[in-house]
Amino acid sequence: MSQHVILVTHTQLSDAAKQLMADRGARAVYMTPPVTEDKLIDAIDRDSIAGVLMRMSPPFTRRVIAAAPTMRIIVKHGAGVDTVDLDAATEHGVIAATTGDANAAPVAEWAIAAMMSLARDIPRLDRELRAGGWAKGAYAGHEFRGRTLGVIGYGAIGRRVAETARALGVNVVAYSRSQKRSVDGVRWETDLDRLLSSVDILSLHCPLTDGTRHLIGKRELRLMKPTAILVNTSRGPVVDEAALTQALTDGTIAAAALDVFAQEPTPKDNPLLDLPNVIVSPHVSAMTEEAMTRMGLSTVNQILDYLEHGAVIRENVANPAVLERFVKHPSFPNRASGAVGNPV
Repeated sequence: MSQHVILVTHTQLSDAAKQLMADRGARAVYMTPPVTEDKLIDAIDRDSIAGVLMRMSPPFTRRVIAAAPTMRIIVKHGAGVDTVDLDAATEHGVIAATTGDANAAPVAEWAIAAMMSLARDIPRLDRELRAGGWAKGAYAGHEFRGRTLGVIGYGAIGRRVAETARALGVNVVAYSRSQKRSVDGVRWETDLDRLLSSVDILSLHCPLTDGTRHLIGKRELRLMKPTAILVNTSRGPVVDEAALTQALTDGTIAAAALDVFAQEPTPKDNPLLDLPNVIVSPHVSAMTEEAMTRMGLSTVNQILDYLEHGAVIRENVANPAVLERFVKHPSFPNRASGAVGNPV
């Protein structure tokens, strides 16, 4: 059994994950948010941390990584590693990984539920009825079935959204910079402007990178239909919030559903929170009991499988160059073996 200490960058973890650590002889050290660079450096140094279970979005900057020579692997309790400096991690031989599709189902469910709710005017009808209205005689909406959904980011979550939408009779177009053939009824589009102008609903599932920051801004929103709905469950900065606020206010697009924001927690005076055509939630689309268990078990298994056996799940590694660069490094045996641990 290992005697590894795992740093958890939060105070909470599923009971199943805690039990798995105990069963495998590991010990957890928990951090109380907010987690800063200095707190990370101190915590890693104090317990000579080799494995990090990354909850929320703590700043694993170049400074932190360079100051943590014992750290060998960071596994995100979820899908995004945008707060990890991947170049620095690769240079220092640190694997940065995710839990793959462990949270794909609940995020996709949230996205579909939100877009269906807005497409069928449920939030507006709810408000009007509570205010004393009764629109039955005058109201006629439009069906969700038959609309066109654009998906940007076709990883595990994007694929699940597309699959569910198609089962509900929605036409799906996925954006890719490289030409791809239609797969399982999903059409690929290589021109972002053309996609934006053609869809009734746009669902964002791409990682936050330099190339996707403010991917949807004033110009892009103006290309969309005035009846279009925007759904964002990826990362807040993928959308220019000021431009989105204006577009929702002046009718450039019809509505939006947001689980993520440019700043989290988002300020109480964020004007998006006052708009009647916006559905919001506090970055919780992945937070179901089932997904929390899957993600917790996956993170613990990946960390310990690597530290104990050099085993990695290649498709979960966000900086795959580290596998080749350090494959022969004496302190990283079998690093690129491709061996798969038990992800669940």
